[in-house]
Amino acid sequence: MLVCKFGLDRQYPVVAAAAEFLSSCQTEAGDYRGIYGHQYTPNYSAAITELLIRAGYEGSAQVENTMRWLLAMRQDDGGWAIPTRTLGMSLNVMLTAHETFEPDRSRPSSHLVTGIVVRALATHPGYRHWADTRRAAELLKTRFFCRDVYPDRAAPSNWLIFSYPFWWTDLLSALDSLAQIGFPAGDPDIARGVAWFIDNQDTNGLWNTGRNRPKGPHSDLWVGLAICRMLNAISA
Repeated sequence: MLVCKFGLDRQYPVVAAAAEFLSSCQTEAGDYRGIYGHQYTPNYSAAITELLIRAGYEGSAQVENTMRWLLAMRQDDGGWAIPTRTLGMSLNVMLTAHETFEPDRSRPSSHLVTGIVVRALATHPGYRHWADTRRAAELLKTRFFCRDVYPDRAAPSNWLIFSYPFWWTDLLSALDSLAQIGFPAGDPDIARGVAWFIDNQDTNGLWNTGRNRPKGPHSDLWVGLAICRMLNAISA
Protein backbone atom coordinates (compact mmCIF):
# COMPACT_ATOMS: atom_id res chain seq x y z
CA MET A 1 0.00 0.00 0.00
CA LEU A 2 2.69 2.48 1.01
CA VAL A 3 4.88 1.83 -2.02
CA CYS A 4 2.28 1.37 -4.76
CA LYS A 5 -0.43 3.81 -3.71
CA PHE A 6 1.50 6.51 -1.91
CA GLY A 7 4.93 6.35 -3.53
CA LEU A 8 7.02 5.75 -0.42
CA ASP A 9 10.53 4.46 -1.08
CA ARG A 10 13.70 3.51 0.75
CA GLN A 11 14.20 7.08 1.98
CA TYR A 12 11.38 6.53 4.48
CA PRO A 13 12.46 4.75 7.68
CA VAL A 14 9.37 2.49 7.71
CA VAL A 15 10.19 1.19 4.23
CA ALA A 16 13.87 0.70 5.07
CA ALA A 17 12.89 -1.19 8.23
CA ALA A 18 10.54 -3.44 6.24
CA ALA A 19 13.26 -4.19 3.70
CA GLU A 20 15.68 -5.04 6.49
CA PHE A 21 13.16 -7.41 8.07
CA LEU A 22 12.53 -9.12 4.74
CA SER A 23 16.26 -9.64 4.27
CA SER A 24 16.23 -11.66 7.51
CA CYS A 25 13.79 -14.08 5.82
CA GLN A 26 15.95 -14.47 2.70
CA THR A 27 18.07 -17.57 2.17
CA GLU A 28 21.63 -17.47 0.83
CA ALA A 29 20.24 -18.71 -2.49
CA GLY A 30 18.04 -15.60 -2.75
CA ASP A 31 14.48 -16.80 -2.09
CA TYR A 32 12.28 -15.97 0.89
CA ARG A 33 11.12 -18.73 3.23
CA GLY A 34 8.37 -19.10 5.79
CA ILE A 35 5.17 -18.58 3.81
CA TYR A 36 5.00 -22.17 2.58
CA GLY A 37 6.99 -23.59 5.46
CA HIS A 38 10.24 -25.06 4.15
CA GLN A 39 9.22 -24.89 0.49
CA TYR A 40 10.43 -22.64 -2.29
CA THR A 41 8.01 -19.87 -3.19
CA PRO A 42 8.72 -18.32 -6.61
CA ASN A 43 5.48 -16.33 -6.42
CA TYR A 44 5.98 -14.79 -2.98
CA SER A 45 9.71 -14.25 -3.52
CA ALA A 46 8.91 -12.39 -6.74
CA ALA A 47 6.08 -10.36 -5.17
CA ILE A 48 8.38 -9.22 -2.36
CA THR A 49 11.09 -8.34 -4.85
CA GLU A 50 8.74 -6.33 -7.05
CA LEU A 51 7.93 -4.11 -4.08
CA LEU A 52 11.61 -3.74 -3.17
CA ILE A 53 12.38 -2.66 -6.74
CA ARG A 54 9.55 -0.11 -6.67
CA ALA A 55 10.95 1.17 -3.39
CA GLY A 56 14.35 1.86 -4.95
CA TYR A 57 16.30 -1.30 -4.11
CA GLU A 58 16.81 -2.45 -7.71
CA GLY A 59 20.60 -2.21 -7.38
CA SER A 60 20.84 -4.00 -4.06
CA ALA A 61 22.34 -7.42 -3.47
CA GLN A 62 19.05 -8.40 -1.82
CA VAL A 63 17.16 -7.90 -5.09
CA GLU A 64 19.92 -9.21 -7.33
CA ASN A 65 20.13 -12.48 -5.40
CA THR A 66 16.41 -13.08 -5.79
CA MET A 67 16.41 -12.24 -9.49
CA ARG A 68 19.20 -14.73 -10.17
CA TRP A 69 17.42 -17.34 -8.06
CA LEU A 70 14.18 -16.83 -9.96
CA LEU A 71 15.89 -17.26 -13.32
CA ALA A 72 17.52 -20.45 -12.05
CA MET A 73 14.17 -21.83 -10.86
CA ARG A 74 12.34 -21.88 -14.20
CA GLN A 75 10.44 -24.82 -15.57
CA ASP A 76 11.64 -26.25 -18.89
CA ASP A 77 8.99 -24.24 -20.75
CA GLY A 78 10.43 -20.96 -19.45
CA GLY A 79 7.78 -20.17 -16.82
CA TRP A 80 7.46 -20.88 -13.11
CA ALA A 81 5.43 -23.11 -10.83
CA ILE A 82 5.21 -23.93 -7.14
CA PRO A 83 7.62 -26.89 -6.92
CA THR A 84 5.41 -29.11 -4.75
CA ARG A 85 2.51 -28.63 -7.16
CA THR A 86 4.64 -30.05 -9.98
CA LEU A 87 4.98 -33.15 -7.80
CA GLY A 88 1.23 -33.42 -7.25
CA MET A 89 1.42 -32.58 -3.55
CA SER A 90 -1.35 -31.01 -1.52
CA LEU A 91 -1.23 -27.67 0.27
CA ASN A 92 -1.09 -29.54 3.59
CA VAL A 93 2.13 -31.30 2.55
CA MET A 94 3.61 -27.99 1.43
CA LEU A 95 2.98 -26.45 4.83
CA THR A 96 3.99 -29.34 7.08
CA ALA A 97 6.89 -31.15 5.36
CA HIS A 98 10.30 -30.66 6.94
CA GLU A 99 12.25 -31.34 3.74
CA THR A 100 12.47 -28.98 0.79
CA PHE A 101 11.20 -30.45 -2.48
CA GLU A 102 12.77 -29.69 -5.85
CA PRO A 103 10.39 -29.16 -8.78
CA ASP A 104 9.77 -31.53 -11.65
CA ARG A 105 10.97 -29.11 -14.30
CA SER A 106 9.47 -31.15 -17.13
CA ARG A 107 5.98 -30.25 -15.90
CA PRO A 108 4.28 -27.17 -17.38
CA SER A 109 4.51 -23.84 -15.64
CA SER A 110 1.63 -22.14 -13.85
CA HIS A 111 0.39 -18.87 -15.31
CA LEU A 112 -0.60 -17.79 -11.79
CA VAL A 113 3.03 -18.05 -10.64
CA THR A 114 4.60 -17.01 -13.95
CA GLY A 115 2.62 -13.78 -14.03
CA ILE A 116 3.85 -12.77 -10.59
CA VAL A 117 7.48 -13.49 -11.48
CA VAL A 118 7.19 -11.65 -14.80
CA ARG A 119 5.83 -8.68 -12.85
CA ALA A 120 9.05 -8.48 -10.82
CA LEU A 121 11.22 -8.87 -13.91
CA ALA A 122 9.23 -6.24 -15.81
CA THR A 123 9.56 -3.76 -12.93
CA HIS A 124 13.36 -4.03 -12.90
CA PRO A 125 14.97 -1.71 -15.49
CA GLY A 126 17.88 -4.08 -15.94
CA TYR A 127 15.91 -7.30 -16.37
CA ARG A 128 12.76 -6.29 -18.24
CA HIS A 129 14.38 -6.66 -21.67
CA TRP A 130 16.29 -9.88 -21.02
CA ALA A 131 15.60 -12.76 -23.41
CA ASP A 132 14.51 -14.97 -20.50
CA THR A 133 11.99 -12.33 -19.43
CA ARG A 134 10.66 -12.07 -22.96
CA ARG A 135 10.30 -15.83 -23.24
CA ALA A 136 8.30 -16.03 -20.03
CA ALA A 137 6.15 -13.08 -21.09
CA GLU A 138 5.43 -14.73 -24.44
CA LEU A 139 4.26 -17.80 -22.55
CA LEU A 140 2.11 -15.78 -20.16
CA LYS A 141 0.16 -13.93 -22.85
CA THR A 142 -0.84 -17.16 -24.59
CA ARG A 143 -2.63 -18.21 -21.37
CA PHE A 144 -5.08 -15.29 -21.21
CA PHE A 145 -8.56 -16.51 -20.17
CA CYS A 146 -7.34 -20.12 -19.80
CA ARG A 147 -7.58 -22.39 -16.80
CA ASP A 148 -4.35 -22.86 -14.85
CA VAL A 149 -2.83 -26.34 -14.99
CA TYR A 150 -2.52 -26.43 -11.17
CA PRO A 151 -5.33 -26.13 -8.58
CA ASP A 152 -4.39 -22.77 -7.03
CA ARG A 153 -6.75 -20.04 -8.30
CA ALA A 154 -7.18 -22.21 -11.37
CA ALA A 155 -10.59 -21.04 -12.67
CA PRO A 156 -10.50 -18.87 -15.82
CA SER A 157 -12.69 -16.34 -13.98
CA ASN A 158 -9.64 -15.33 -11.91
CA TRP A 159 -8.27 -13.53 -14.97
CA LEU A 160 -11.11 -11.03 -14.49
CA ILE A 161 -10.91 -10.30 -10.75
CA PHE A 162 -8.61 -7.32 -10.34
CA SER A 163 -6.81 -5.70 -7.43
CA TYR A 164 -4.48 -2.79 -6.82
CA PRO A 165 -1.81 -3.02 -5.56
CA PHE A 166 -1.39 -6.05 -7.81
CA TRP A 167 -1.38 -9.42 -6.08
CA TRP A 168 -2.41 -12.54 -7.98
CA THR A 169 -2.05 -12.79 -11.74
CA ASP A 170 -5.01 -11.31 -13.59
CA LEU A 171 -5.56 -9.70 -16.98
CA LEU A 172 -4.73 -6.22 -15.67
CA SER A 173 -1.50 -7.13 -13.87
CA ALA A 174 -0.35 -9.27 -16.80
CA LEU A 175 -0.99 -6.56 -19.40
CA ASP A 176 0.72 -3.99 -17.18
CA SER A 177 3.86 -6.16 -17.09
CA LEU A 178 3.75 -6.85 -20.83
CA ALA A 179 3.47 -3.12 -21.54
CA GLN A 180 6.62 -2.47 -19.47
CA ILE A 181 8.45 -5.19 -21.38
CA GLY A 182 7.50 -3.52 -24.64
CA PHE A 183 4.81 -5.63 -26.28
CA PRO A 184 2.88 -3.46 -28.77
CA ALA A 185 -0.85 -2.90 -28.97
CA GLY A 186 -0.87 -4.76 -32.30
CA ASP A 187 0.29 -8.04 -30.78
CA PRO A 188 -2.71 -10.41 -31.17
CA ASP A 189 -2.69 -11.55 -27.53
CA ILE A 190 -2.29 -8.00 -26.24
CA ALA A 191 -5.08 -6.81 -28.52
CA ARG A 192 -7.34 -9.59 -27.24
CA GLY A 193 -6.70 -8.53 -23.65
CA VAL A 194 -7.18 -4.82 -24.36
CA ALA A 195 -10.42 -5.60 -26.20
CA TRP A 196 -11.87 -7.04 -23.01
CA PHE A 197 -11.37 -3.74 -21.21
CA ILE A 198 -12.82 -1.76 -24.10
CA ASP A 199 -15.87 -4.00 -24.28
CA ASN A 200 -16.48 -4.28 -20.53
CA GLN A 201 -16.19 -0.76 -19.17
CA ASP A 202 -19.12 0.04 -16.86
CA THR A 203 -21.40 3.00 -17.52
CA ASN A 204 -19.75 4.86 -14.62
CA GLY A 205 -16.38 4.64 -16.39
CA LEU A 206 -14.91 1.92 -14.15
CA TRP A 207 -14.40 -1.80 -14.60
CA ASN A 208 -15.71 -4.84 -12.73
CA THR A 209 -17.30 -2.57 -10.13
CA GLY A 210 -17.97 -4.38 -6.87
CA ARG A 211 -16.35 -7.62 -8.02
CA ASN A 212 -12.73 -6.56 -7.74
CA ARG A 213 -10.60 -7.97 -4.95
CA PRO A 214 -10.61 -5.29 -2.22
CA LYS A 215 -7.22 -3.82 -1.37
CA GLY A 216 -8.21 -1.04 0.96
CA PRO A 217 -10.82 1.73 0.50
CA HIS A 218 -11.94 2.84 -2.96
CA SER A 219 -10.56 -0.32 -4.53
CA ASP A 220 -12.59 0.09 -7.74
CA LEU A 221 -11.18 3.59 -8.23
CA TRP A 222 -7.61 2.37 -7.75
CA VAL A 223 -8.22 -0.48 -10.19
CA GLY A 224 -9.65 1.99 -12.69
CA LEU A 225 -6.57 4.18 -12.40
CA ALA A 226 -4.31 1.15 -12.89
CA ILE A 227 -6.26 0.15 -16.00
CA CYS A 228 -5.93 3.66 -17.46
CA ARG A 229 -2.18 3.62 -16.81
CA MET A 230 -1.88 0.20 -18.44
CA LEU A 231 -3.87 1.23 -21.54
CA ASN A 232 -1.81 4.40 -21.87
CA ALA A 233 1.45 2.44 -21.60
CA ILE A 234 0.37 -0.05 -24.27
CA SER A 235 -0.71 2.68 -26.69
CA ALA A 236 2.42 4.78 -26.15
